[in-house]
Amino acid sequence: MTIAAHTLGCKLNFAETSDTLRRLEAEGNTIVDWGRPADLYLINTCTVTAVAEKKCRAAIRQAHRLNPDAQIVVMGCFAQVAADEIARMPGVTQVLGNDSKRLLSYSAENPSAGSSARTRTFFKIQDGCDYFCTYCAIPYARGRSRSATVEETLCVARRIAAGGAREVVLTGVNTGTFGQQHGESLLDLLRGLDSIDGILRYRISSIEPNLLTDDIIDFVARSRAFLPHFHIPLQAGSDHVLRLMHRRYDTALYRDKLLRIKAAMPDACIAADIMAGFNGESEEEFRKVMDYVDSLPISYLHVFTYSDRPGTAALRLGEKVPVPVRREHTARLLELSERKHRAFVDSQIGKTRPVLWEGWKVLPTTHYPLPTEMYGWTDNYIRVSRPYDPSCVNRVESVTLSPAIIVRESL
Repeated sequence: MTIAAHTLGCKLNFAETSDTLRRLEAEGNTIVDWGRPADLYLINTCTVTAVAEKKCRAAIRQAHRLNPDAQIVVMGCFAQVAADEIARMPGVTQVLGNDSKRLLSYSAENPSAGSSARTRTFFKIQDGCDYFCTYCAIPYARGRSRSATVEETLCVARRIAAGGAREVVLTGVNTGTFGQQHGESLLDLLRGLDSIDGILRYRISSIEPNLLTDDIIDFVARSRAFLPHFHIPLQAGSDHVLRLMHRRYDTALYRDKLLRIKAAMPDACIAADIMAGFNGESEEEFRKVMDYVDSLPISYLHVFTYSDRPGTAALRLGEKVPVPVRREHTARLLELSERKHRAFVDSQIGKTRPVLWEGWKVLPTTHYPLPTEMYGWTDNYIRVSRPYDPSCVNRVESVTLSPAIIVRESL
């Protein structure tokens, strides 16, 4: 059977899809590129925004057009919260929410990993969330926070190391709650991972600011393999809006965490999620948000436009921000992100950073020209290029950053 897959949403979804495809291929199936005719289309969905759900529907329709006789299996968060709607779409043969995804992938309690070539692997260490922020449907889609034990997770990490991956990105819905059900902590896991031979670099894909302890920051600063790159959700730069969202920190705590990171790792890259147009966000509040974010040592933003999620408490909160205003605020935050990212990259010119060079992956079903360039990421997440050299693939090299080799791109 030929299988094509399409993934939407977070790195956790990409890890789960890649893990599933690897196991399906081991069972004798052939994996082909998305966009080609296949016997089965696997679509891993997201429900974080209305735009994400729209893209899920579009992917289902695309798969049905590519092969009207194919099986279409839809899995993931949107499948969890809108199973009946998805099941009625033409061509859909199976809908697997996160509570039944184990039929194709590991259960939520088991860590899983998937790769983007051998260089980098996304490693799911945790699933679910107990926070129930007022805007978010993910706890309903993925359930309560859960994870394996430290030792069970380290066993998977050792297999990843044996497979040749050099960089591991730790993913989860609420990664900072890892191990709590077992009386363990994320820091316990980080210490164990740092001692595994073969894995040269780790990134923590996202961690809540209230769960990013000083001990974790200090450990990353002095560790062998954890990189100076943090993704710390902010969501709102206003204490009033943070309270409406039921976030578990305020702007003062968030600032303190970023300043502590920069004190320990001055060249660290810090990314933040932020939402534009949440209910109750006045124009005056938004001006405060812009000033606050501008004052922080943030390297770039992931900007989301607020959209109502059925069943969430936000539907009952505050005055709705008109959609055109939400879009305007989104555009202004994106402009601020671009400016801050340029400033961060410029601050690194002339410095020497370790770069992990990526391979050139050619699938049997695709036809690429021979590469002339190769790309890699510094430890603090700046993308760079060099002339293609197969001996550099999957190798870490010290590189002095210059405008000629930096790849300027939107993040």
